[in-house]
Amino acid sequence: MPPAKKRPRPRTYDPAKIRPAVLGQFAHVRQAVAGLGTEVLGRPTRLAGWSVRDLALHLAEAVDVVARNLAEPPPPPPPLAPPARPELTLLEWPFAEPVRPPAPPVDTATGLGALYDDIATRTARLLPEAPDTRLVSTRVGTMTLADHLVTRTVELCVHTDDLNDAVPGLDIPYERQALAACTRLLADALAAKAPGGSVEVRVPPYAVVQCVEGPRHTRGTPPNVVETDPLTWLRLATGRRAWADEVEAARIAASGERADLSALLPVLSR
Repeated sequence: MPPAKKRPRPRTYDPAKIRPAVLGQFAHVRQAVAGLGTEVLGRPTRLAGWSVRDLALHLAEAVDVVARNLAEPPPPPPPLAPPARPELTLLEWPFAEPVRPPAPPVDTATGLGALYDDIATRTARLLPEAPDTRLVSTRVGTMTLADHLVTRTVELCVHTDDLNDAVPGLDIPYERQALAACTRLLADALAAKAPGGSVEVRVPPYAVVQCVEGPRHTRGTPPNVVETDPLTWLRLATGRRAWADEVEAARIAASGERADLSALLPVLSR
C-alpha cells in the first residue's frame, strides 16, 4: 500500500493582526468608493458581467456578512450536547463553491457611501466583543469567526485589485497584514491542491510553500523554484492573469523542469 500523501500543516493567523487588517482594508475601499461618480460606477471590469458598482457592492457584502452574523445572538447549545463544530476549515474554503448573492438595491454613489458607512460602524461596534471561536454562517458553510476574517482579507485584497484595474489612477492601498494573510492563504491552497515537496513557491516577503509530487528537496538550492510578487500571485491564484503571460512579462521567475504551475492555477475562482 503506497504511503498517504503528506498534507501541509495548517497555518495559524494572529487574530490581533487580522481584525484591524480587515477593518483597515475596508476603510481604504470605503474612502475610494465614496469618490466615484455615476459614470465610473457604470464602467465594466475584468470580471465578466461585473461593473465597478457590482464590485463595490460585493466588497461591501464581504464585510457586511461579518456584521450581520455578529448582530445575531449565538444559538444556545442543546443540553448535554458537545459544542458545535465548524463545517468548513480555513484550507477548505478556497475550494468551496459559493453562490453569488443578489446585489443590495443601491443605485448611486451617495447610496454606496451610506451603505459603507453603516457597515463600517456596525462592524467596528460588534467585532471587539466577539470571541474568535464563535461560529458564523457563510454561503459555503459555518466557520469560526477567526477563520472567516482571514477569508475576508482574500475577498478584500483580490477585489481591491479588481477595482484598481478597472479605474486607472484609483490606487487603493493595501493593509500589509491583509495582503500578507491573503497571500499566505492562497499559497497554502496551492500546497493543499498539489501536495508534495518538489517545487518551492516563494512570494516574498509573505509566503514560501512546497508543493507538487516528486523528489523532495532537503538542502541547498531547490531544483524547482517559482518566485513572484504578492499582487502577481493573487492574480494568478484567482485566474485574473494567465501563467504564460506573467512569465513572458518577467513577473514570474520559474526554474526547473517541474516549475510550470499553469495546470494547477487558479486555486480560487471568485
